[in-house]
Amino acid sequence: MESTTWTEATASNASHRRQFLTRIGAVAAALGAANSALEAQSALTDVDILQFALNLEYLEAEFYTVGVFGKTIEQLGIPVDGVGTAGPTTGGQKVSFTTAGLPIQRAVEEIGLDERNHVVVLRNALSARNVAPIAKPAIDLGSVRQGFGNDLEFLALARLLEDLGVTAYNGAAPLLMDKTLLGIVARIHAAEAAHVGNIRLQTASAGVTTAQADGVDILPPPTGTRYISVDRQGLTAVRTPGQVLYLAYGNRADATSGGFFPNGFNGTIRTSSAAA
Repeated sequence: MESTTWTEATASNASHRRQFLTRIGAVAAALGAANSALEAQSALTDVDILQFALNLEYLEAEFYTVGVFGKTIEQLGIPVDGVGTAGPTTGGQKVSFTTAGLPIQRAVEEIGLDERNHVVVLRNALSARNVAPIAKPAIDLGSVRQGFGNDLEFLALARLLEDLGVTAYNGAAPLLMDKTLLGIVARIHAAEAAHVGNIRLQTASAGVTTAQADGVDILPPPTGTRYISVDRQGLTAVRTPGQVLYLAYGNRADATSGGFFPNGFNGTIRTSSAAA
């Protein structure tokens, strides 16, 4: 067995040191990015978080209202004025609910009423704190090019939006400091969870195929295997505000607009991150 020379050993040690320092640098960079993300989230105020949620409630309310009535929430008397850039709701149309044996229309009518009420609840919570709610931003319901052709398409898109809403509240609620606001958000979150349970069961019962939105999306049958959108611990997924915006903006990272929101969200939280 040949002995290792001092030069070879020194070169080998130097190589190991470089590899070690490279790994340390990578870890430090990752920790730095994580800390920056945590610092950015900790800098958010309760108002920022409520305004962020209000953008999503505008989207959900418009989706169901246009699908059921062929009208916007403003046409039904829901206030949409406020700070930021207001915009119209385009795309989408009244859906013909014809699938026999499933109470799809009745369920989505109830859910639509809830979503319109959520808009009012969040706007009132902000106004009660002397904060002007954001205006409804421009919303393009036709950005995904499906969802309004028939009631089964509508179910598929409703499934995505409701699962997105639940995970969005999961990510935003822990950032709230005001317990009264946390209580309001918790009750809205519970309503969204009830919605998604109903929609997922009807999606499975109707045999509607679904597509996975990102790495944490849990699909119902027949495409997936879980009727209820929880993991093996019995917990729903969590999406950060940036991960929510990734989907809302049409699967675009580091974006400030796109998809359902051609001009972006109103409020402080506007930029998407990478997918969950």
